[in-house]
Amino acid sequence: MKIEKTIPLLRIFDVNKAREFYIDWLGFQEDWVHQFEENTPYYIQISRGELTFHLTEHYGDCTPGGKVFIDCSDLESFFNELQTRPYKYYRPSIEEAFWAASIMSLTDPFGNRLLFNEYKKA
Repeated sequence: MKIEKTIPLLRIFDVNKAREFYIDWLGFQEDWVHQFEENTPYYIQISRGELTFHLTEHYGDCTPGGKVFIDCSDLESFFNELQTRPYKYYRPSIEEAFWAASIMSLTDPFGNRLLFNEYKKA
């Protein structure tokens, strides 16, 4: 077996709040949307570069409050990009981690945490 890609599922409760956070602020794109019929939970795929998430309103898919560790490069540029589109509910910062990395930790409106990690070059 060869693993091709891992896609975390993140529990959401309001697709519009999720779009405001992930698409409008973080700059993800919406790849596709699924709903069995009107007035049923949403299941959507979003991506930004190589990072893909499935956001689900379905009760049994997963629980809120998970944490995703995201290795990245050029974290400062991403941070600066976020500063150009302020999000009224969050003001992130870059911190230095004890494992020789710069990190930026974000929590979405549903309690899911994203930890962006850029290791220092040796």
